[in-house]
Amino acid sequence: MTITATDADTSTSGTLTTDPDAPPWRPFRVVVAHLTRLSPAFLRITFTGDDLDQFGHDGPDQRIKLYVPRPGQSIPDFSPTDWYTQYRNSDPDVRGHIRTYTIRAVRPELRELDVDFVLHGHAGLGPVGPAASWAADARIGDELAVIGPNRVFPHDSRGHEWNPPPGARDLIIAGDETAVPAISGILETLRLAGTAARVRAFLEVPEPADVVELSAPGHSEITWLPRHRPDGTAVPHGQQLVDAVRSATFEAPAAARDDTSVVDTVDIDLEILWEVAASATSPVYAWVAGEAGAVKAIRRHLVRERGVDKGAVTFMGYWRLGRSLDE
Repeated sequence: MTITATDADTSTSGTLTTDPDAPPWRPFRVVVAHLTRLSPAFLRITFTGDDLDQFGHDGPDQRIKLYVPRPGQSIPDFSPTDWYTQYRNSDPDVRGHIRTYTIRAVRPELRELDVDFVLHGHAGLGPVGPAASWAADARIGDELAVIGPNRVFPHDSRGHEWNPPPGARDLIIAGDETAVPAISGILETLRLAGTAARVRAFLEVPEPADVVELSAPGHSEITWLPRHRPDGTAVPHGQQLVDAVRSATFEAPAAARDDTSVVDTVDIDLEILWEVAASATSPVYAWVAGEAGAVKAIRRHLVRERGVDKGAVTFMGYWRLGRSLDE
């Protein structure tokens, strides 16, 4: 089933008085306002809260933190400025879990926030973590705490990684289902900006029914890669994504570059694989996110085999195969 999604309003319109002493991030107490099943694997939860008009949004792949309470526990009354210390000092047997997600849309004028969750039971991603488990059982009125950008803060609150070099003519975007919300926001931003760059997005999802319509530039080349086939067979996670990027053609030096970064020394079973592009000039920019093994393979191919400037590749290992998705 293909779901047609309307263009999300990700603007932060309206006027608020900024405060240079305000924290860049702060906790927001929210409740579930709407539940929208986008596909077998994707559930969109719309949150509302009295002060979500102060929720910021500084980039299309804006990250946030969710505080998920343990069963039977309530949401703490978090300090707006020292919430993390408060969390760390609380009883570990009682305190909830903090997990990272990506904003799908923010409507401050309506005090609403959309977050798309991957439901593990349908995605087949292994152990179910506390956030995915909470989402699967969520009901209207359930409470949660969201720690995110503070719109009152007068500068960029950070927590977003989309950063193409000025003048990049070829944009490669790749990710599995955990990156689909961020990729959706990136493509929508490119459409609204009227980009003239060549845009190619590769999205790996569990099954054909998880292909959803995206708001993207009209000239975008969007390739969906379902792992489960109609004949009942399944392709290993990440294989199609790696192969699709390997098959992509783009302008880059013919010779492989000498990659002196420490990326290949990262133990993706123990460490976080994460690096943000910092190149001033490059005709090619790549944004890659999802399972760490596939992300590492794609990054190695782009830089070592295709000659893409390592400073023009943003890559993020959101999770690791065999571990809880939101561990």
